[in-house]
Amino acid sequence: MSESPSPHAARDAVVLVNLGTPDAPTPKAVRRYLAEFLHDHRVVALTRWLWCPILHFVILPFRSPRVAKLYAGVWMEDGSPLAVHTARLTKAVQTEMPDAEVVYAMRYGNPSLRSVLTRLRDAGHARVQVLPLYPQYSTTTTASVRDVVDEIFGATGIAQMRDDYHLDPDWVDAVAGSIRAHWDTHGRGERLLFSFHGIPQRLADAGDPYPMQCRASVDAIVQALDLAPDEAMLTFQSRFGREPWLQPYTDETLKALGGDGIRVIDVVCPGFAVDCLETLEEIALQNAEIFHSHGGKDLRYIPCLNDAPVHARALATLTRRDLELRA
Repeated sequence: MSESPSPHAARDAVVLVNLGTPDAPTPKAVRRYLAEFLHDHRVVALTRWLWCPILHFVILPFRSPRVAKLYAGVWMEDGSPLAVHTARLTKAVQTEMPDAEVVYAMRYGNPSLRSVLTRLRDAGHARVQVLPLYPQYSTTTTASVRDVVDEIFGATGIAQMRDDYHLDPDWVDAVAGSIRAHWDTHGRGERLLFSFHGIPQRLADAGDPYPMQCRASVDAIVQALDLAPDEAMLTFQSRFGREPWLQPYTDETLKALGGDGIRVIDVVCPGFAVDCLETLEEIALQNAEIFHSHGGKDLRYIPCLNDAPVHARALATLTRRDLELRA
């Protein structure tokens, strides 16, 4: 006898996809997560025969214990910040979209994107809308999600994916509103610094639109805040390895600003949908210390949108719009 169809099969399914996180702040869990992440050819394009020995015998043994300590410093009671905030955001979007099944998946780690998409495919959903939680498109992130969507659904047309939302007006207004709210509570710093995750410069040179989309997002948010262009700065963080990445670098910029006499700076990271290791540890702790050690007094980190109602509404609105275009 054939299996009964899922009671949710007639409903649209929406999948919010984030990058991923270890299951625990331990060297073993971090090593497992980094191995999956750094094996993706979208992340590291070196030939496998060259890259795999470097990864498994040099990078993972030394990097995993150090990264595990960083995760331990920001780990929440319910788990990794990225996982906790992504789950909460998913619940908030579900409230905004009661007629759809809204779930989340991780490109690396758990719940894995492959397992979530396979479940939705097997459940018989007629339409699956995939939204990577990367406002700006990059071959290193968004394209990797599309690889898995295509692998699971092929050319069936059941699953469709949005590539970016870097100029979506509701998202721009949500980010600008979060900055205004921060200023209303804490006052304004002398500069507003937008810090985005970097990518290797060679990818931008090859045509990756990510840096242009980051700049376009900053320009739109600055305009929404009615700021003069010289009141805000765009920088890139989280570089890895020795090759040049997108510049200016966040840490080097903070060193220069502190040396130039800037005492108080506000930092926002709108390339991240929810707070994670790169915002809570790298920016709010590591880069704050860098700023202090070079003459700065106060680096005030403005949190990500996380599960704020305005964020959930923005994502729900653009997803409904995408689904309507498929009707």
